Amino acid sequence: MSRPEAPAPQVSGRDLIVIGRQLGRVPRHMSRVAARCPHGQPAVVECLPADLEGRPFPTLYYCTCPTLVAAVGALESAGGVRACAQRVAEMPSLSASLAAAVRDTRRRREELLRSYGLALLDAGASLTTGVGGVADTGAVKCLHAHVAHALACPGYLLGETMLAEIAQPWCDDRRCAAFATDPAAGT
Repeated sequence: MSRPEAPAPQVSGRDLIVIGRQLGRVPRHMSRVAARCPHGQPAVVECLPADLEGRPFPTLYYCTCPTLVAAVGALESAGGVRACAQRVAEMPSLSASLAAAVRDTRRRREELLRSYGLALLDAGASLTTGVGGVADTGAVKCLHAHVAHALACPGYLLGETMLAEIAQPWCDDRRCAAFATDPAAGT
């Protein structure tokens, strides 16, 4: 019995070109651009929870903007993971925000599996993880995943707190606009 064709992602060809060039590789399967930078370029994508073969990818929202990725990386390198984990442990509002994001992440990944007709090789184990695919759903490990979640889902307090610590999350020269041209197509 053949597997039904998955619905086409809601990502335009132009955005796919930009995202591929932002990442420097062919992007993973995704459903949509979940957030854009102030210049209108893709900044965060919503990833499918599995590829067509069923291999899981538990990160729901993924930063693609190179400037944002570098800025969050600098925050992580400066001890940001430890500082954010400590804040989550000390501040009930941040802990509650993380718990809500975990619930939203799990719900959305299940919705995507159903709507795209995907199956998981791990029998659904990856659906029990939290933001960024962490097994300990109360843990903070990848600030990129939390910032991406905040940009995709405004109101996520923990991710917005992280984003507020970044002095310049966006470029000032619209550099990703240059990625939109396709040399192979002559555009």
